[in-house]
Amino acid sequence: MKEDNEVFQTRYRKLKQLKELGFPLYPNDLKPSHTTAMVTSLYNEKTNDALEGVTDRLSIAGRVMIVRSFGKSAFIVVQDRGGRLQAYIQKGKIDDREFSAFELLDVGDIVWVEGTPFKTKTNELTLRAYRFRILNKTLSDLPEKWHGLKDIEIRYRKRYIDLIVNEQVKQTFIARAGIIDAVRMFLKSREFIEVETPMMQPIAGGAAAKPFKTHHNALNMPLYLRIAPELYLKRLVVGGMERVFEINRNFRNEGVSTKHNPEFTMLEFYHAYADYNDLMKLTEDMIDFIIKQLGTGSTIHFNGREIALAPPFKRMSFHEALSVNTGIPEEKLNGREALLLYADQHGLKVDRIAGAADIQIELFDRVVEEKLVQPTFITGFPVEVSPLARRNDAQPDKVDRFELYIANIEIANAFSELNDPVDQEERFRQQIKTADEGLKELDEDYINALDIGLPPAAGEGIGIDRLVMLLTGSPSIRDVILFPLLKKQE
Repeated sequence: MKEDNEVFQTRYRKLKQLKELGFPLYPNDLKPSHTTAMVTSLYNEKTNDALEGVTDRLSIAGRVMIVRSFGKSAFIVVQDRGGRLQAYIQKGKIDDREFSAFELLDVGDIVWVEGTPFKTKTNELTLRAYRFRILNKTLSDLPEKWHGLKDIEIRYRKRYIDLIVNEQVKQTFIARAGIIDAVRMFLKSREFIEVETPMMQPIAGGAAAKPFKTHHNALNMPLYLRIAPELYLKRLVVGGMERVFEINRNFRNEGVSTKHNPEFTMLEFYHAYADYNDLMKLTEDMIDFIIKQLGTGSTIHFNGREIALAPPFKRMSFHEALSVNTGIPEEKLNGREALLLYADQHGLKVDRIAGAADIQIELFDRVVEEKLVQPTFITGFPVEVSPLARRNDAQPDKVDRFELYIANIEIANAFSELNDPVDQEERFRQQIKTADEGLKELDEDYINALDIGLPPAAGEGIGIDRLVMLLTGSPSIRDVILFPLLKKQE
């Protein structure tokens, strides 16, 4: 209860005192003329003698992070979107009533300060205040004052506090915005058009995953939050939009881990008259472009390991990678017996009634993925686990597909698109046989679109959250999603 909170009551009394002094409690008429970064850029290199000639009044606004009071004077540190700047408040230099308001100041309050720049004896750029106002008298303490917020759970639940007290967190999300901007710039430079497709779909399709289900009352019909935009984007390629991309949310009603969040951001793009080999080169070029835009260099550090992102990336077939890391000869990988024997010998639980391809995927995820540290394209997946990918001409039991792994994380999935409507319908029907109840509906409209004609094409999905994790050195997907899904507190 707030009534029992001593900090709240103390600050609330100060709020009432501000009102008694005649100040509006939540004013909105004082605008900063500069950010702290602008002031620093303009004046930090000047000597104090040079600053004595500066008579222009500058104003900044932001949150007070530090207060060092000496009775009739004080230094405060103000933080805004540009950084931090010190201000010097002195009785007699500002209006007496404003100084009385200043004496009610606490760390965390949002203020407006106007003054002129000077350098302290320690050569720190400071704003000598001539006017001062409290714009928002906060009613709660910042955690641990200015020493930072350490509790991971609180950081995720109260991101607004995390952003205030942990500068690196804010920089991570600024970098995230820069990465997404770079993706857009790159694709637009290749003549891709950005589009938007439905988030709510009548049929859950485009990927093998469990969807979130809802209901539209007016139309009296079930709808699914999309697990992927794939089938809609390919409809656009059928319609003549030969290069399209979308950056948006997908939703999968599955587990939560350092690599998985039920709501996540995905880039998907489709390129007519291209195949999966073209997209491998395009992916290398895109990552190289992003790194250059960020200015981070091609060697990064992630989870204590050095990752070289300079192209070209290593390429290895799915079956070769599985054979090398399990010791099962490639010619025996399509036999369930060899796969089950390996699982038993290594204490790995797998679906014992599944087909060979599904068991291969299980073993790959648990044995091979952890070995893929440096950027590696894994190619040639089994057709049974790739229902939307084009069969390889020379090996029809495999598809023209790749997944990109970096630092043991799947970053991208791509393939040459299946544009044979008869083959696609057959694969959909096979997929429906093993689907959960309620997810057994054939997407006949997509088959109709293929009947109209999908040109030769390739498509790719890149997990934006995972890419940001990699490029910012963030160990968990929750570190790069502003408001990750968390279990409700009891």
